Amino acid sequence: MNAVKKSLISLHLTVILLGGTALFSRLVPLSAIDITLIRSVFACVALFAFLFLAKDKVKLHCQRDYAIAVGLGILMALHWVTYFAAMQYAGVSVGMIALFTFPVITVLIEPLFEKTGLVWQDIVSALAVVAGVYLIVPESTLENEITLGVLIGIASAVLYAFRNIIHRKHFKQYSGAKAMAWQTLVISIVMLPTIGNSIAQASTHDWLMLLLLGTVFTALPHALIAASLRHLRAKTFSLIACMQPLYGVALAIIVLDESPTLSTLIGGILITSASVYETLNAHKLHQADDTDK
Repeated sequence: MNAVKKSLISLHLTVILLGGTALFSRLVPLSAIDITLIRSVFACVALFAFLFLAKDKVKLHCQRDYAIAVGLGILMALHWVTYFAAMQYAGVSVGMIALFTFPVITVLIEPLFEKTGLVWQDIVSALAVVAGVYLIVPESTLENEITLGVLIGIASAVLYAFRNIIHRKHFKQYSGAKAMAWQTLVISIVMLPTIGNSIAQASTHDWLMLLLLGTVFTALPHALIAASLRHLRAKTFSLIACMQPLYGVALAIIVLDESPTLSTLIGGILITSASVYETLNAHKLHQADDTDK
């Protein structure tokens, strides 16, 4: 098997693992804050160990990069907490679909950071996302837990979009493993004061699940991403990453016995289709920019 095929298999495995993180919101009986804290600690240790074994320098290039790492870590902490909270309220299937509004949200907020403008296709994508969200929301009241979960999931998507834009502009010189190592370190430090009695009361099974989440489902995927990108284009990675909600929903059906409604599935198709389009369009624009330069 050649290197490209191995990288494609590795990348699909990576996306499956990242999609599987949502399952732990239901499998571990702890709050979203507790899950995020312990996930970050285990992931941080595993990622720095990976960097050490790979003989990669741990230090960042300059003091400014440490400040950026702190900002990215805080955004990631808020993203992960709202991510798990969305799944706990709305279920994994609905929460995952709500989160994947982030590619279109990214396009809408990108003009705040870069000299880019919106085109009519972006408006169509945004309308498709709005229609998709409408289909997955059962009632227009926050008293409904699924509706609340969808709104929290969209908030998580906004945080993730901001984090990704800042990362791309100011932190892309670092590998995925190194970038996440520093961000999980920041998350661990920032969230340490939130530690509560519930963590101490967690069972051995809960701790094993959290260890699995932090290592196999968090540290490992980010290490695999770095390896995959050596043989694949960024466009290929982005398109395969768009399959994350599909894998997440499938895992929720198999592992958690969830049963998404028809309207949820249609809403998911609308949102994912818009995400795929914006991913393709973003790469076309970047290629055009590179050509101009």
